[in-house]
Amino acid sequence: MHVGLVFNLKKDRSDDSNGDDSFSSVKFLNKLNTKQGEITFDDTYAEWDTWETINAVKLALEENHTVTLIEADEDVFEKLRKTRPDIVFNIAEGFHGVSREAQVPAILEMLNIPYTGSDPLTLAICLDKARTKEILSYHKIPTAKFFVVENLDEFDGNIDLEFPLIVKPLHEGSSKGIFNSSVVENNRELLSEIERVLRTYNEPALVEEFLPGREFTVAILGNGKEAKVLPIIEIKFDSLPTEAKPIYSFEAKWIWDTPEKPLDIFQCPAEIDDKLKEMIEKIALSTFKILRCRDWCRIDMRLDKNGIPNILEVNPLPGILPNPEDNSCFPKAARAAGLTYNQMINEVLNTALKRYRMI
Repeated sequence: MHVGLVFNLKKDRSDDSNGDDSFSSVKFLNKLNTKQGEITFDDTYAEWDTWETINAVKLALEENHTVTLIEADEDVFEKLRKTRPDIVFNIAEGFHGVSREAQVPAILEMLNIPYTGSDPLTLAICLDKARTKEILSYHKIPTAKFFVVENLDEFDGNIDLEFPLIVKPLHEGSSKGIFNSSVVENNRELLSEIERVLRTYNEPALVEEFLPGREFTVAILGNGKEAKVLPIIEIKFDSLPTEAKPIYSFEAKWIWDTPEKPLDIFQCPAEIDDKLKEMIEKIALSTFKILRCRDWCRIDMRLDKNGIPNILEVNPLPGILPNPEDNSCFPKAARAAGLTYNQMINEVLNTALKRYRMI
């Protein structure tokens, strides 16, 4: 079978035009800017993939299929129309806008080309954290209280939530825009973080009550009654620097945790009792179904003060870094389930092929 692997390639922002693809997975993060004594990181391409990941997926698929690499740049429509693979393995995050993850699937549907993963509507909804929370709240799925600030002129400072709060960009993933400073304890810090998000990302800020309990991430593979939860991962914050807030921030994911000095931040399978395990799995699978996710997904959740799992974020395009030392959660859960990286990739493809009745 002819499989098209569609991707976005992580760039070195300082040199976008030279076509140099030899950068490491963290090169773009190591260029620091200072402003008013603060260190900031360029997280522009945090969600995109390096050649290491792209080639690992390609090699996995080539065990059983012919694979064509297709970069999801501005010419992707013509590339797909000309190539017309039997099915696309989609890991493209998209270019611009709040529906960027839906761009490639929408093109594929226009061209009537099958593809892995969720459809454009689900991808667009899940990238909008507030819309996701509204839908889940309607279905009685626990999620933290929140509000959205679209511009400072409309924010009067009157809030109906209890501190501490956490401030995030509304339409980002891969911990993009979530820093140690994102957890705020008072109105002054809240205003500063909202202003940072609005200015830096040119998108609304999501403000949530900060949940004090343990944090987990749940990988799901399959569809319908065959959808299964892989071993649950707990994020252990005691390995972070002493000054760090107990969140899986951009610093924790990309700066403090490196292949050279990996953080012992994940425990898989998580050490939890049967009651909590059952609760987490039930909420994760219900969320997967409610949002109409397909084939695979990673769902982040955290316990509230009563020990109830609350949905933090839904990731229908999960990160899949191939190196175990990179602490990529979906592959980590798959390995704990007894799957190699190559088996995991091919299981996703086979799940999609089965959904299309192609096998």
